[in-house]
Amino acid sequence: MPKGQLALVLHAHLPYVRSGDPFSLEEDWYFQALMECYLPLLKVLEEAHAAEDQSPRATLGLSPTLLSLFADEDLTTRFSSWISLRLDLLEEVPSNLSRAANHLAKRIQKQLDYWKYIDGDLISRFSFLQKVGVLDLLTCAATHGYLPLLREHPEAVRAQLLTAVREHSRLIGSPPLGIWLPECAYYEGLDKLMLEAGLRYAVLDGHGLLHASPRPRYGLYAPICSKNGVAFFGRDSESTFPVWSSKEGYPGDSTYREFHRDLGWDFSEDKLKSIGLNEPRPLGLKLHRVTEMSTPLEDKKVYEPDLARSRVIEHARDYLKGRRTQLSQLTFSMESSPLLVAPFDAELFGHWWFEGPEFLAELFRQAPKENISFTRLIDSLSGSPRLQLSDPSPSSWGQGGYHHYWLNESNSWVIPEWSKASKAMIDSCSRFAVDSENQRVLKQAARELLLAQSSDWSFILRAGTTTQIAKDRIYRHLGRFWSLIDLIDSREDYSESLLSKFELEDCLFPLVEPGDWISLRS
Repeated sequence: MPKGQLALVLHAHLPYVRSGDPFSLEEDWYFQALMECYLPLLKVLEEAHAAEDQSPRATLGLSPTLLSLFADEDLTTRFSSWISLRLDLLEEVPSNLSRAANHLAKRIQKQLDYWKYIDGDLISRFSFLQKVGVLDLLTCAATHGYLPLLREHPEAVRAQLLTAVREHSRLIGSPPLGIWLPECAYYEGLDKLMLEAGLRYAVLDGHGLLHASPRPRYGLYAPICSKNGVAFFGRDSESTFPVWSSKEGYPGDSTYREFHRDLGWDFSEDKLKSIGLNEPRPLGLKLHRVTEMSTPLEDKKVYEPDLARSRVIEHARDYLKGRRTQLSQLTFSMESSPLLVAPFDAELFGHWWFEGPEFLAELFRQAPKENISFTRLIDSLSGSPRLQLSDPSPSSWGQGGYHHYWLNESNSWVIPEWSKASKAMIDSCSRFAVDSENQRVLKQAARELLLAQSSDWSFILRAGTTTQIAKDRIYRHLGRFWSLIDLIDSREDYSESLLSKFELEDCLFPLVEPGDWISLRS
C-alpha cells in the first residue's frame, strides 16, 4: 500500500427555499436534490459502513440552511406526494422510453421506500455516521454568505459563523470543528473570527495554499496552520478534475444520463397544467443519455442503465489507479505522509451526475484492491501533527480564483445593500440586544438579514438563470429586515400579525442571537 491517503470532501448545500407553495420551483430544487443526491448518498455511506470488507471515510459539509430544510416538518410531509406524482408521470411516457422509465421508476421507488424506512430523518443518520467514524461533519456560514464581501462589518461575518455553529450543534448534537467556507472564499484575518467561533480547520482552493506566506514546503499535499491557529487544506486539482469536469471528465461519458433533457420540457402544456404547473420546467425525470456532448438535446439517445453501470465500474477503477500513482510519486519527495484532498459539491453526485452515488459506492468497494486508504480531515489532524506555520492567501474556488463571480456588473448592486443593512443591525443590536422588549423583533430581523446575504442569489444573478427568483428573494428579505428595524427605531407597537407572518415563513435558526451583532468597537 502506498504511503498517504485520499480525503473525499463533499459540500452539501441549498439556500433556504421553503415557500409553502407545493408547486414552487424553489422547493422543487430541494426535493430533486433530496431524491437524486442526499438520500442516495446517505444510503451509499450506510451500506459501505455495513460491509465487512470496506472502510468508508469521508468529510461532509452540511450547510445550516440545508439542515433547516431537512428538519422542516412541512417539507418532510410533502416529499412523499411529490415523489408519487413523478412515479405516476413515468407511467405515461411513449413506448420507446418505457425501459428507461421503468428503471428510473424502480430507482425512485427505492428512494421513497428508504425515505419511509428512515422516517424522513436524514439528520440523525448522518450524525450516527459521524459517531461511528465514517463521516466528519462540517458546518458552513449560516446562509452561505460570501464572507469576503461582508468583511466591511466584521460583526456580520461573526454572526454568520456563530449562527452556523449554534444551529449545527442544535441539530447534529455536537459542535462542528471544521467549516466549509462558502465558495472556499478566504480573506486575511478571517481565521481569527473562525477560531473565536470554535472552528479549527477549513478547505481552500489550491492557490489559497500555494500562494500562502511563507510558501508551504509540501504544497497542497499537507495542511498548513495559520498564525492564528487554524488549519487549512488545499484542493488537489489532479484528484478532482476527472470527476469535476463535465466535458473532459467522467460525467461527460456518452453512456451516462443527460442532465438537461427532462420530461418537463417534453410534456404538453395541458399535461403540465393538469399537475398544477403553468409552464414547462424540469421535473427531475430524465430518460436520455449524453450520447455525444455536441448532440442536440432532441437527438439524444435513450438511456441504457446496463451500459452506464459498466462504465461506473471502469471509471472508479481508473480514478483509484490515478490516486495510487499520485501517492506513490509523492512518497519519494515528502518526509511526511502525503494527503490528497478532493473536494466537491455534494450535489454533483446524483443530481448533476446521475451515476455519481454509484461511483462513490464503487470507490469504497474497489479501494482495498487498489490499496487506497480514505481518511477524514479531522483524522489527518489528530495525534498533534507538526504543521507548517503559514498564512493562506485570499482566494476562492470560483471562476478566476477570487471574487469576480460574486462581484460584477450583474450583482454588485447588492453589496452596498448588505452593508447598509449590516450597519443598521449592528447599531440596533448594540443598543437593544439585551433589551427583552425588542428581542423577538431583533431575532427575526437577524434571520431576514442572514437570508438576504445568501451568496446563492448573487450566483444566480451572475449565471443568468431564474434571476427573477433571486431578485425577489433579496428584495423580500431586505424589505422585511427594514420593516422590523423601523419598528424598533420608531418605538411603535409592532404588528403581531406581520411579525407572526415573517416568523412563520422564515422560520429557521430558532437559537439566533442578536448579541452576535453587537459592535466589536464598543
